[in-house]
Order: sequence, then structure tokens, then C-alpha cells
Amino acid sequence: MSTTSRTTLVILDCYTVEPSGLGVPPYLSTYARAAYGALRTAHPEARITYLTIDDVRWCLNGGKPFEQPPLSDRLTYSATTNRANALQLLGDAALTVVIAGDAVPSVHLQAQNGSVEEIARMLACVRGRRVLLGPLANYALADPATYGGMFDAVHTHTLTSTALVEDTRQAAPYGRLAADRSDFRDLVDQLGWTPVAEIELYRGCTRRRFCDFCNEPVKAPVVDFRTVEDVLAEVALLHAAGVRHFRLGQQTCFFSYLSRDVTAIEKLLAGIREQAAPDLMTLHIDNADPLAVASPAGAKIAHLVASYCTEGNCAPMGIESFDPAVIKRNVLTCTPDILCRAVEHVNQAGAQLGPGGLSMLLPGLNLIYGLPGETHRTHYENLAGLVRILDAGLLCHRINVRQARAYPGTPLAAIQEQEPLPSAEHFPSWKADIDHVFDQPMKQRVYPLGRKITSLYSFFVTGRGTWHRRLGSYPIQVVERGTARPLYGVTDMTITDHAPRYVYGERDAAPVGA
Repeated sequence: MSTTSRTTLVILDCYTVEPSGLGVPPYLSTYARAAYGALRTAHPEARITYLTIDDVRWCLNGGKPFEQPPLSDRLTYSATTNRANALQLLGDAALTVVIAGDAVPSVHLQAQNGSVEEIARMLACVRGRRVLLGPLANYALADPATYGGMFDAVHTHTLTSTALVEDTRQAAPYGRLAADRSDFRDLVDQLGWTPVAEIELYRGCTRRRFCDFCNEPVKAPVVDFRTVEDVLAEVALLHAAGVRHFRLGQQTCFFSYLSRDVTAIEKLLAGIREQAAPDLMTLHIDNADPLAVASPAGAKIAHLVASYCTEGNCAPMGIESFDPAVIKRNVLTCTPDILCRAVEHVNQAGAQLGPGGLSMLLPGLNLIYGLPGETHRTHYENLAGLVRILDAGLLCHRINVRQARAYPGTPLAAIQEQEPLPSAEHFPSWKADIDHVFDQPMKQRVYPLGRKITSLYSFFVTGRGTWHRRLGSYPIQVVERGTARPLYGVTDMTITDHAPRYVYGERDAAPVGA
């Protein structure tokens, strides 16, 4: 592919969601950055354009949103600086890298991941080579009849300059990715939002036995840690490009980095704060194995996270199910007793409030319905386990309740071929029970009436009003009823009411003379 005539190359981000990482705006995924580095290294003189599926939706809808302003439209919300020319860029591109795939079900207020049908429609605009990167590649490999002819090459995990148009089904070594890594300024400048950079620390799962539903062993059957120096080098490049918000989230458990090496984890966190990104605004984590958090080393690491990271941080932990029958059937390794000890460790380290009105570090909880072995008793056990946490007076940042999805290559996918997964007919009512019994009472405890939260920015408008939040891991969303505020304005809010998954607030009066 010649670059003498300023070849156009396109990254079309249709977003990714995995248990070990988010690739939905405002997050800037590891996939997008790897694709950019691979293309820049292979074709240094080329024009590399970053587009989102929202850009293309906008153009295909005649250059307008699907919602009537002032309401925000989640189908076209995450625009780049290239939106007006998205279709022409796709048509001119010699190569288009499509990033896509949900390994777990997900719903986002301000974004909607690209469906296979949408992606097929957009590829009709592409005349050059078409390359797929991300979790969707595993679905494409498992069902070639459905995806036949859509892509010239598929990459399940990573993309490198040495393998652009040949299929790859294994993740590239971290040294190979580092060799492709370059200045991110051009990529970041094309974004239409303030990004949170998702940072990967390692691949694979450190547990001796894997959960049946998890896709991480499919991605990397053997644990492969990045060095602290490699992580700091990437953070420094992103910081130099203007990124000020970081999340150490693209791995199964932050606490298990380098096999729970407390000294190395402190070196990492201190290095980010003092060396790689000294004026960062957000440093958060994601994913925490309760077995690791409940250990003596886990208690020490929790204190390090609370000390070095910024407030509003969340350590989401997967109990998945409190039902002993489901735990045994699906090779789950966390028991309710272990989870409670892990929640206590995080509360002891991080429950104190930061200067902006948010706790420094709180646990999150993950529950999955639809796993083999589930019965009506499962829901009772889940409610009883959650009430135990409430009765203990503990604090939790959020709870994520979702249905199981059989990802290609997992034991759950093999089980589903022999027997159907439990019926989903009760899921809406069971989720509503958890909202009423646990989530809303916990919101009232963590965000009491009259609590002031500072430096929230308005990011979305619906019929309920204007939604405000910070950037970071699962930020609490504060709804200002009956308003349509200009987006991206910063304000302080006082909590006035509660709902499951969000709270209501009122804008503080501006200071006299402001």
C-alpha cells in the first residue's frame, strides 16, 4: 500500500464491552490505541482518521440526530472532529479497521454499540480493505456463514504493524505492541470528548480455576503481566497528548497485578502520580477479584489505591451468585463470606470522603443471572446475601446485575449447546427486587440528602432532565430534574432524592458576584 499520495486509513470504532474493559466513550480503548499505533508504524506518511459509529449514523441520517434537541441522542452523541466527512473518508480509505464486539450485555446512557446489521450497512460505504479487531472477531470465527465476506482479516485481541491484513487469533507480545506505540496527539485531537484512557496491566486470569462464563481465558489462557516501566511509558505518552483521566481497568483484577506484589503496585501508582502524569485529574481502577481483595495483601493494596488514586473510585467485585448450587455448578470461587471480608477491606481503606464529596474507594458488586443451576432459590439467596451487606453497615458504590451471555470458546458456550440456559422471563422482576431491596437503600446511605458533590459536569439531557457526573469508574450520575443545561458545564450539586443507579440533585447557587 503506497503512502506517497497521502493514503487515507480509517479506524471505525463501533465500541467494545468486556468483563475486563470498556471501549465506549468517554473511554479510549486499548483497541483504538493499538490500531492507531499499528497503522502509524506501518504507514508513517498516511492520514489516519478516527471515526465512531455515531459519526456514520449521523451522516446516514442526513446529517442530523435521531432525537430532537435539546434532548441528547445516544445514537449520534459521541462524535469526532471528522463527522461531517465520515462517509467520504470511508469511501476513500485504503484500509478500514473496524473495532467492535460485546463480550457481555451492556446498556449505556450516552452510547449504543454497533450491531452486526449496522456494521454491515456501514461497510457498504467502504471500498478498501476491511479489517475487524475486537471481541466481535470471535463471533465471526465461530459463525463464518453470518459474517462471510464482511472482512478481509480478523484480529481477536490485538493489531500490530507486522500483521495488518492477515488473521491473528492470539494477542501480540507486549514488547511488540510497545514497538508500535507512538505519539497519541493526533488521535486524541480527533476526539469530540474528553477521554478516559483505559490502561491494561496484564492478560489472563490469576485464578487456578476459571469461571465457566468468562471470556478472559479465551483471550489469554496464560497470565502475561506488563512491566511497571511499560505501563508508565504508555501513561506518559497519553499524558503528553493531553489526556488527564486514566483508569487501570483492562484486566481481570487490579489487586492481582504481578501476583499481588504490594511493592510493585505502589511503584506503579506512585510512578503514575509523580512521574508519568503528575497533573492528572482522575486515576481509577476497575475489576477486583474478591479472593485477592480479601487476602492480607489485598487489604494493603486497598490502602494504596485509596492513597494514590482520586476520589469516587470503585473496585467492582464479582460474587456472580450467592447461591451455593450455582457457585458449585459454574466453578465460581468466591463465597459470600469471602465477599464480605473483601467489602470490609475496601471500606476500611477507602470509605472516607475526599474533598469533592465522594468516598475515596468503595466496592462495587457484580451479579449474573441465567447461569446453569439457577432456580427460584437463587434469587432468594442473592437477596439474602445483599441484605447481609446492608445490615453490616457497609458501603457499596454500585451493583451491576446482568444476564449471562455465552461467549464463543467458553465452557458456558459448550454447556449451552447441550442444554438451554435458564429462562430469562423472571430477570426484569428479579432485577427490580434488587433495585428496591438493595440498590436504592445503598444510594441513600452512600449519598445522603444534603450531601454536596463538587465539580460535576453536565453530559446528557433526557426527558428526566440534565444528567451530571464526574469522569471515572462508574461515576454516580446526578439528575437535575426538568432542565436542559448546556453540555460540559461544570457545577456543584446537592443531593435531594434517590433512585436505583442514580440520584437527584439541585444546582448550588452561584457565589455572590459570580
